[in-house]
Amino acid sequence: MKTRPAGIGNVHADWMGSLPSKLSAMPLKHLAVPGSHDSFTFWVDVHAPVGPDQKVYVKYLATMFSVLAKKVMVRWSMTQNLTFKEQLDAGIRYFDLRVSAKPGELGNEIYFIHGLFGHKVRDGLLEISSFLGRHRKEVVFLDFNHYYAMEAEHHVYLISMLQEVFGSKLCNNCAVENVTLDYLWEKKYQVIVFYHHPSAQGVPVMWPGNKIPAPWANTTEPIKLIEFLETTLKERDKQGSFHVSQAILTPTVNTVAKGLLWGLRSYLVERNLPTIMSWVEAQKPGVDGVNIITSDFVDLTDFANIVIKLNNLLLSEQNH
Repeated sequence: MKTRPAGIGNVHADWMGSLPSKLSAMPLKHLAVPGSHDSFTFWVDVHAPVGPDQKVYVKYLATMFSVLAKKVMVRWSMTQNLTFKEQLDAGIRYFDLRVSAKPGELGNEIYFIHGLFGHKVRDGLLEISSFLGRHRKEVVFLDFNHYYAMEAEHHVYLISMLQEVFGSKLCNNCAVENVTLDYLWEKKYQVIVFYHHPSAQGVPVMWPGNKIPAPWANTTEPIKLIEFLETTLKERDKQGSFHVSQAILTPTVNTVAKGLLWGLRSYLVERNLPTIMSWVEAQKPGVDGVNIITSDFVDLTDFANIVIKLNNLLLSEQNH
């Protein structure tokens, strides 16, 4: 039985509510917030069809090898080991979400997806809502940034589901500079939903995707990743948006072939984590600094704790 590193468990279940008043008065875009990449892949359904987000050769392989190929795909599409509640308890407050309907399935049900179909979106949202009900000063960013096999009616269904599950906890789209924790607490808002699709235009509680840019390095090399993170931080818009630094490495077909049996966690992530984490530890939030930082396998290191602690730098700066 492996023991989980410090920082996992519910140590950070109330970290936002525990911030000093100097920080709760600052725009959230200037605070350091830990996030997870492909947040809903902690469980995928090996017996469901291969997801519509997969390349043709993967679909062909899966048809040929069926469950065996899917088991290999599971190794490569499981980027998070913690359930939603566990991620929230650990301090994760930004979730990167990809969703899909099941082609050919009757009704408008929507599922989380990353290669294979995962949980129903409704179940995940209810789990988040239940956490927020118990932790009234915590706020989450839900970034719905990829949609597959979805028609207009699926979007209507998902947008109304979000409104139904979160109700008055949903923050209205407004100037990013106005969004402080104090403001959110006063209004009793706990959820900011970014919906990267025209279907959400005109819905006041759906924020447009351009307010949360998340540039993607698309590399397997940690040095290239860090150069990219540095460059995109320098180019970060001064006004009008949050910012996501994706501290993640992306497997190529070649990487998958080489590491087929080990899977993403042992082949790509574990050996490069020290380099990535030392970059994270050297960051500073604030006007020209980091905001949301996402990582694969948030339980592998004391990731959330390290990101949350970066906010202390803002305190020492203000005290000078």
